[in-house]
Amino acid sequence: MQKKMKSRTRLVGCAVIALLALQCCSAAFGQGGVPPPDESRLASPSGLTGTGGGSGSSKAANPGRADRQGNPLLGGRHPLYRLRTSDVVQISFTVAPEFDQTLTVQPDGYVMLKDVGMIEVEGLNLDEFVRAVQKAYEGYLHDPQVAAALKDFEHPYFVVGGQVAKPGKYELRSDTTVAEAVQIAGGLVPQSKSSQVVLFRRVNDDLVETRLLNLKQMLKHAQLREDAHLQPGDLVFVPQNFISKIAPFLTRPSASMYVNPTQF
Repeated sequence: MQKKMKSRTRLVGCAVIALLALQCCSAAFGQGGVPPPDESRLASPSGLTGTGGGSGSSKAANPGRADRQGNPLLGGRHPLYRLRTSDVVQISFTVAPEFDQTLTVQPDGYVMLKDVGMIEVEGLNLDEFVRAVQKAYEGYLHDPQVAAALKDFEHPYFVVGGQVAKPGKYELRSDTTVAEAVQIAGGLVPQSKSSQVVLFRRVNDDLVETRLLNLKQMLKHAQLREDAHLQPGDLVFVPQNFISKIAPFLTRPSASMYVNPTQF
């Protein structure tokens, strides 16, 4: 009888020891830094989809230059439009609608404001224009609240002249190079001197910048990096005869030796 009781006691003791060992192992596993499967999946970027989690979220928040902050040629932000002569702007006052008016930028760059007079606005973007109008009306209105909308403006353009199939004025809708402009104008004609295409760019009312481009060489050897990107108002001229020399800057009367000055 006593032997049976001793055997049972030993069995119970072994069971208790085994249970304690199992609990210790579980505790060690929980504190050992190995996360359960679900936690491991959440901590790993590869366990997520979309733009969340880990380094993926930082890339989504700052996706390089794809947020239109960089080079315009790579999809970057384009400069704000600035007012020019003949542009039409409509202004409205939040609490004083009797001052609402439609303004046209005059050739001298000024507009005539109702009850205020002339202010110069050429070269201003719309935000700067609004601030200029608000400042002009500070003596007439208390804290004038003004909104402005561009109603009409001269669309950006370029001109292609000389030995092309369809010389003329074209709307500059997107980034365009000299070679592309020539193609838009119908391409070269047989008598063209494509090795001396001239890009004329107006600096001001009196001065024109020139750049000589060997379009023939560029296209033959695919040297497209040497192609020039147009700006609004540029003139591309394809001559018929060889141009021995041309200055980097010309007065507009001097430029008329090559093209019609009214094209600028």
